[in-house]
Amino acid sequence: MFEFTKAKNSPVSDEEMISDLQKVAGEIGTEKITQKIYREHGKYDESNICRRFGTWNKALLVAGLSISNQQYSDEQLFENILVLWQHYGRQPKRAELANTPSTISQGPYNRRFGSWNAALEQFVDFANATELNAPLPKEEYLNQRKTGRDPSLRLRFKVLSRDNFVCKQCGASPAKNPEVELHVDHVFPWSKGGETTIENLQTLCSSCNLGKSNLTE
Repeated sequence: MFEFTKAKNSPVSDEEMISDLQKVAGEIGTEKITQKIYREHGKYDESNICRRFGTWNKALLVAGLSISNQQYSDEQLFENILVLWQHYGRQPKRAELANTPSTISQGPYNRRFGSWNAALEQFVDFANATELNAPLPKEEYLNQRKTGRDPSLRLRFKVLSRDNFVCKQCGASPAKNPEVELHVDHVFPWSKGGETTIENLQTLCSSCNLGKSNLTE
């Protein structure tokens, strides 16, 4: 029976590189393959893959894998901290970055801030900065509104902290029941003239917020 043997110095095709990336991902059990991981388990030189596809991340995208070392803005990193703080009803721990509902791992925080503790300090400084009203979009000037409809991340954190991360109506908390989802809601509806100020915002769970609709108290 005849069998084809490829010459040692013959060029490697794009398909072969991509197939090997996918093979390593399957063996390791993760879609996030770093160059270091591939160097340890892959068949080809990772630098050749980078040159072939332009960058390592572009090669991962072609292979249908998750981008390694994704870049996040400060706002996205702080938003993830707020999600965790709200979920646990307290300052989140570094190990909790690996669990749901976190969508960002420890790496991006270390790269941006140097450490998890430094990231928390930056977040607290950001959250404690003076801002009690939502910024006003340009189009709202024509409606003579004083604030925009959507509270900023900083304002949401202030309201949630003030309300101890529990629903003001029924007392539900994600810290006690992970299925609880908290919203920052207008006491007097924005659609009826209520402004997005800390005095006119409250923490409600999704069930109470849905039942409230746009009714005033």
